[in-house]
Amino acid sequence: MENTNERLRRLPAVEVITGHPALQADIAVYSRPLVVDAVRTVMDRARNAALAGSEAPSDSELVCSITADLKERCAEPLREVINGTGVLVHTNLGRAPLAQDAVAPPGYSNLEYDILAGRRGKRGRLVESMIARLAGSEAAVIVNNNAAAVYLALTSLAAGKEVVISRGELVQIGGGFRIPEILLRSGAVLKEVGTTNKTTLQDYRAGLGPDTALILKVHRSNFKMIGFVAEAGLRELASLAREAGVPLIMDLGSGAVSDVRRYGLPHEPTMADAIDDGADLVTASGDKLFGGPQAGLIAGKRELIERLRKDPFYRALRPDKTVLAGLEFTARAHLDDAAEERLPLYRMLAFPLDKLRVRAEMVMVRLREQGVDCLVVNTQSTVGGGSLPEESFPSVGLEIRHPAGAEALAARLRVAVPPAIGIILEGVLRLDLRTVFAEQDEQLIAALLDAHRA
Repeated sequence: MENTNERLRRLPAVEVITGHPALQADIAVYSRPLVVDAVRTVMDRARNAALAGSEAPSDSELVCSITADLKERCAEPLREVINGTGVLVHTNLGRAPLAQDAVAPPGYSNLEYDILAGRRGKRGRLVESMIARLAGSEAAVIVNNNAAAVYLALTSLAAGKEVVISRGELVQIGGGFRIPEILLRSGAVLKEVGTTNKTTLQDYRAGLGPDTALILKVHRSNFKMIGFVAEAGLRELASLAREAGVPLIMDLGSGAVSDVRRYGLPHEPTMADAIDDGADLVTASGDKLFGGPQAGLIAGKRELIERLRKDPFYRALRPDKTVLAGLEFTARAHLDDAAEERLPLYRMLAFPLDKLRVRAEMVMVRLREQGVDCLVVNTQSTVGGGSLPEESFPSVGLEIRHPAGAEALAARLRVAVPPAIGIILEGVLRLDLRTVFAEQDEQLIAALLDAHRA
């Protein structure tokens, strides 16, 4: 049996194990400094174990531990994924898929430079004008997400004063953020009115007082309430707000700017709907039904928008050039009535069912030729991303069976290049082709064939 010194001598030096061929791919992905950090962490554990009497691990065991440490510490690099889940606005997969052309100019840009005047300019004014035009509002301002949009509006307009809101709209939004917490952190005072299932106009009226700063209405975009329920409409709330001399803010969330009923979905209120119904400000997300990058869109009265823009905290929330470029591309597509042509989200929404079936059958034939157990099935896609909860629409997909089971097949697809993500239903892996771009079909076939050969 080896003594402690012998066990320690068997451990390789940090530079030796870092040069192991199996770690070179990790160095390319994570960078050499991060890999060296992981090597030192694993080697420290191995030395402590050797001092405690454990056998020294082999080089291959060390390499496996180092790779596992890297993945736990650093996660995966940002990369393309094939989305076979059927969820179009998938929160875990980046929400709305970005168009390839929705990118900032390379190198320098005129982010804050007025080229014609030859002096400093204002960032984002073009896309803000576009957002205002789409919303039918006087002005607009952009921040980095919708939670920030609500927060900026509250801290700028209601710090130290009361915000009247229905108990039925004290919702939790994505990432664990809750409307009551955002309200409290903004410095505003929460004034709940009504009940969870019923809030009338009279409830709002009774909640108004000398310390009221504004009325906040929140669109329940990520869940439904049915049964014995009632709520005050936006138009009557707008009338009440004008009577009380306070602003009405509508947190719309989903970011819709066009009628999605053309895709067989129920109506989702748009930013223009909210402005038409009398909201003084409307907030929304840029990466949901708007179809662009993550951003918070705020549209409404010019005087209120300028108050938000002048708030010192706005600077901490304003978007960078990459977000502004993506929003500009997306807004222009909506203004040109070319969303289905230019924006991946709307291209998927509009993709005909018969063409989806043709694609699915082509993939099935290719896979069956190689012995893969594959079947074309009717499926139901969903919008997702906290929009149109529990609403689905027809799609077509593939059910794949593998001798090793659905979990093993799904795991193999996740290590493909690019990774392919599906869902498992009743022990069978399903891939919905509505959320797989047509140009990804060959990659999906290759990934499935490799998974079956493994």
